[in-house]
Amino acid sequence: MKITICGSIVFYKEMESVRDQLTEFGHEVKIPQLALEVPREFGVGKKVHFGSYIEKNGGIDAFSADHDIWNLKEGAIRDHFEKIDWCDAVFIANYEKRGVEGYIGGNTLIEIGVAFYFKKPIYILNPISSELSYKQEIYGMKPILLNGDSGLISAQRAPN
Repeated sequence: MKITICGSIVFYKEMESVRDQLTEFGHEVKIPQLALEVPREFGVGKKVHFGSYIEKNGGIDAFSADHDIWNLKEGAIRDHFEKIDWCDAVFIANYEKRGVEGYIGGNTLIEIGVAFYFKKPIYILNPISSELSYKQEIYGMKPILLNGDSGLISAQRAPN
């Protein structure tokens, strides 16, 4: 099965580990693009993680709506949407972030929505925190809850 992993970039190392495990199970797996080449303004030849870059440079309100960083962010979002279109299913890597167990952020939420729209199965690794105000929307998209066991996906095959 072709699987796209979605989740906060903070979980990148975990996503690499899950990718490797799913690949061992015989699946073809894609993960988010960690960083993009950035324009001269951000430092030529460097890579950028959007959240960290924004936090280190005055926070989100320090960047106007027409700032170049939003073009980069748009490219990253579109790149991952294309991976969702390509796959048979999405795998949501949701771990603890900022004290919230089973964290699913805004970008991952919209990726779940895209997968739902394309009628792709949505596998969620860990229980979803009740601290997330949009938990009901996620449940409404009928995810398959893995309760912390990514091995449960090993026997899964894409629906016909």
